Amino acid sequence: MTAETRDVHEIPTLRREDRGLPWIGNLFAYQRDPVRLYRRHWEHYGPVAPSYLLGRRSVMLLGPDACGEALQNRDKAFANGPAWSRLVGPFFHRGLMLLDFDDHHGHRRIMQEAFTRDRLDGYTRRLHPAIAQATASWETGERVPAYRRLKRLTLDIAADLFMGGAHDTSRAEMERINRAFIACVQAAAGIVRADVPFTRWGRAYRGRRVLERFLRGYLPARRATAGDDIFSVLCHIETEDGQRFSDDDVVNHMIFLMMAAHDTSTITATTMLQYLGQHPYWQDRCRAEALALGPAPDRAELESLVSIDLVMREALRLRAPVPVLVRHTVKDTVVQGVRIPADTPCAVGIQFTHLMKEYWTDPETFDPERFGPGRREDRSHRFAWEPFGGGVHKCIGLHFGGLEVKAIMHRLLREYHWTVDPGYVPPIDHHALPYPKDGQPIVLVRNPAAAPRRSWRSATGS
Repeated sequence: MTAETRDVHEIPTLRREDRGLPWIGNLFAYQRDPVRLYRRHWEHYGPVAPSYLLGRRSVMLLGPDACGEALQNRDKAFANGPAWSRLVGPFFHRGLMLLDFDDHHGHRRIMQEAFTRDRLDGYTRRLHPAIAQATASWETGERVPAYRRLKRLTLDIAADLFMGGAHDTSRAEMERINRAFIACVQAAAGIVRADVPFTRWGRAYRGRRVLERFLRGYLPARRATAGDDIFSVLCHIETEDGQRFSDDDVVNHMIFLMMAAHDTSTITATTMLQYLGQHPYWQDRCRAEALALGPAPDRAELESLVSIDLVMREALRLRAPVPVLVRHTVKDTVVQGVRIPADTPCAVGIQFTHLMKEYWTDPETFDPERFGPGRREDRSHRFAWEPFGGGVHKCIGLHFGGLEVKAIMHRLLREYHWTVDPGYVPPIDHHALPYPKDGQPIVLVRNPAAAPRRSWRSATGS
């Protein structure tokens, strides 16, 4: 340790008001308002802030410099597996996010074959009929719960793109699958971390068993015949040197990918609906782009939607679907001149960085033009905007996720208008991934200029 380096636990003693409750620590403070918690620690302790959580000393990494060092992980001191396993490990066992170093590299190398440009072209073609079919029964009204509608929509999309439609699966069964995913995600906020009935982890263990039985039931058929759904792709992809996924690998990765795909896309699309409903100028601007394309734009056309892309980026900034990443030090390391000992849990505060006035103009304000070519505030620092993480663990499905959200918004803008009270502030549940507890009600009306609704087959020329 150099003379300039301090130990994280030698930083001014953790104040009593920052320790939180006995053993629980800052958990409840995070669930009430994570940004407020991080801002308080940033102001008092700086970019490497001591903390206390669930009976252990921990560290908050705040601001783009500290977050960037953890994400780049040049000395391989930060590991994902021990950190995420403590939160949701039994339920997303050996998902890509929970693997590290050579193990992670090997699995990611195979999985990249599922997200090539040609694969994305195929997934995009499947998106439009899935979205059209899922929105066909949407009703208009004064208090339409946008989040709940979108949650069901993205699950329907996941059933088609990931499962090849799962045509013999009933709506009731898909709702059961959705509840199982929710239980697994919400385990992150559990205090009793064991398979105990009536606890978050108890429900998550049951949810994991539901998901495994569901996927293993389809596995033999997907192994037998190659298709263009992601489940089938994972069963058949291999690298040039012949590396493939085992059955267990396929199931583990499917559970993680389906959760990541439909939860994060739901949050992003919900946030976009809120802000477009509160800013009619941007809604009209985005609608003009959507109407300029046909009913089933291809990948390149979706990627050309400039205004929708600006709004999506701003939504990801204001409400990052994964607002904090967790890491665990496997050896001593130094971040921003502060030594963090081995075996220390660390929280990487992505959402806090997105709202720092040092890098963003009026950071609490909805302003998509900040991402436009004349400003590019996201380039104020290499790690100013990182909703998909960074380094070797950067989200492997980020391009697919962007296409999915744009395809959803493209259809909704063509077929509907909606409004949201300008003063509405969604009551966000921060127990796991952030979502509006009230379902985010919107006023939804059919676009009078929209063409009469046709079946998805006629809309896509199938």
